[in-house]
Amino acid sequence: MEDYEKLASDLLEWIRRTIPWLENRTPEKTMAEMQQKLEDFRDYRRVHKPPKVQEKCQLEINFNTLQTKLRLSNRPAFMPSEGRMVSDINGAWHTLEGAEKGYEEWLLNEIRRLERLDHLAEKFRQKAAIHESWTDGKEAMLTQKDYETASLSEVKALLRKHEAFESDLAAHQDRVEQIAAIAQELNELDYYDSPSVNARCQKICDQWDSLGALTQSRRESLERTEKQLESIDELYLEYAKRAAPFNNWMEGAMEDLQDMFIVHNIEEIQGLITAHEQFKSTLPEANKERQAIQAIQAEVQKIAQYNGIKLSGTNPYTTITPESIDSKWEQAQQLVPQRDQALQEELSKQQSNDHLRRKFATQANIVGPWIQTKMEEIGRISIEMNGTLEDQLTNLREYEQSIIEYKPNIDQLEGDHQLIQEALIFDNKYTAYTMEHLRVGWEQLLTTIARTINEIENQILTRDAKGISQEQLHEYRASFNHFDKDHSGALMAEEFKACLISLGYDVENDKQGDAEFARIMGIVDPNNSGAVTFQAFIDFMSRETTDTDTADQVIASFKILAGDKNFITADELRRELPPDQAEYCIARMAPYTGPDGIPGALDYMSFSTALYGESDL
Repeated sequence: MEDYEKLASDLLEWIRRTIPWLENRTPEKTMAEMQQKLEDFRDYRRVHKPPKVQEKCQLEINFNTLQTKLRLSNRPAFMPSEGRMVSDINGAWHTLEGAEKGYEEWLLNEIRRLERLDHLAEKFRQKAAIHESWTDGKEAMLTQKDYETASLSEVKALLRKHEAFESDLAAHQDRVEQIAAIAQELNELDYYDSPSVNARCQKICDQWDSLGALTQSRRESLERTEKQLESIDELYLEYAKRAAPFNNWMEGAMEDLQDMFIVHNIEEIQGLITAHEQFKSTLPEANKERQAIQAIQAEVQKIAQYNGIKLSGTNPYTTITPESIDSKWEQAQQLVPQRDQALQEELSKQQSNDHLRRKFATQANIVGPWIQTKMEEIGRISIEMNGTLEDQLTNLREYEQSIIEYKPNIDQLEGDHQLIQEALIFDNKYTAYTMEHLRVGWEQLLTTIARTINEIENQILTRDAKGISQEQLHEYRASFNHFDKDHSGALMAEEFKACLISLGYDVENDKQGDAEFARIMGIVDPNNSGAVTFQAFIDFMSRETTDTDTADQVIASFKILAGDKNFITADELRRELPPDQAEYCIARMAPYTGPDGIPGALDYMSFSTALYGESDL
């Protein structure tokens, strides 16, 4: 009995769950989903229901067997719980089979309906796809503004192409109407995706209307654009004619503004600054021309904007764009202050260099003449020989010390010269002196004073060794200096010959005189240098004075020139002797004081004896 109760309860529960599923008439949207429902129903009949039929049959068998056994055993009949009677189960089963039959009929009808709808929907999709494929890009083509950047010939070609499109558009009118009819039928058959179909159909119809409007609009735009391009073309040509020379001017100006410059003085940089200022004065006029050129382009833009034409930015007559003109103009404007700065910096540099030049020149113009003056003073000292040799030596050493103390001025010049070299300054108009020249002068000055001191020291040695008097040394110096016309400190061969003649030596220009002069030159210039130093002259004269006949010979020579008189006149000396020798003798001879003298008479005897150390004169 318990088994019956459990089996009955489970069977009734399954029937209760299954009937709502069979009574569900909610249609699916797609054929696939409805076929899945049909497949589920077939599974129900093949798999799920047969076991339940067996359970129902077994339940009835069990109930009848149980009742028979109870009756045979004289026991009361079995009464199932309420609702679990065999009759209850049969009633529920009958209801299940009724729902099952209605569900199967509904599935088949619904599948047939979906097949029709799928066919129509596929037809709709195919026609719509074909149409959409044809219209794909058409709106973009009709709305593109290619004519706004096209040339006149290109716009004419676009117009012919547009006419061909208009013919093609008219041929597609029938397909649009077919698409709308299919969509209407799908709506009438209650197609589950009608909203999507309607939306797609509406989109196609709207797009078709739009294509018609865009087609008309494009035709109008093409025709309007065609009328404007000729005026724009004329402006382009004018722009090109004026932009080319202006662009060339700007490029030249930029090249000049960036040009490297090398200057060496203030005048050169001031010349560049003047030229730059002249260039800047031309900029206002240049800017007016730039604005006029840009105004032409602005007029083109105005026409294009007013007529809805978008320019490509290219001018068929030139590659020079307004942007490039403005860019180069801006670059030129930026280069101007940079050039100003570079020129001013160079001016400052040249001013600094000029200051260095002036500073060096100021000092050099002091040091140079000072060195020259000192050289001349040393020359005069060596010529004049005032005082004794010892006094002269003392004075020269003091002079040498004063020269050495002047060295800081040379060092200062070296420092200034170093700054000039570091600044790469190669000329100086403020002075004729260079550092090299001053160095050489300074070295010569030190060498000259040292040599002069050495000469005095040697003269002292000679004097002491040969017993020459101070007066004789003065006379020797006077004779030597008189013929040392260039004050070089040495007598050239001709100067030495003139000196010898004035002293009475027979070295005239004849065979005997030349031999005698050659002999003497071999004594005073053994190295054949062609010059006779004062020391060599002293040595020679000191040897000659040892010959007692020499003074008498000189006196005899002058006596002959004087016509056997005891005196001689300046006129006679000038008449008989070379000019330099005559002037030397006139300057050195004392006036004649004898009773037979005449005005202007000169004492040649005292002169001759004094020259050879035989008198106090």
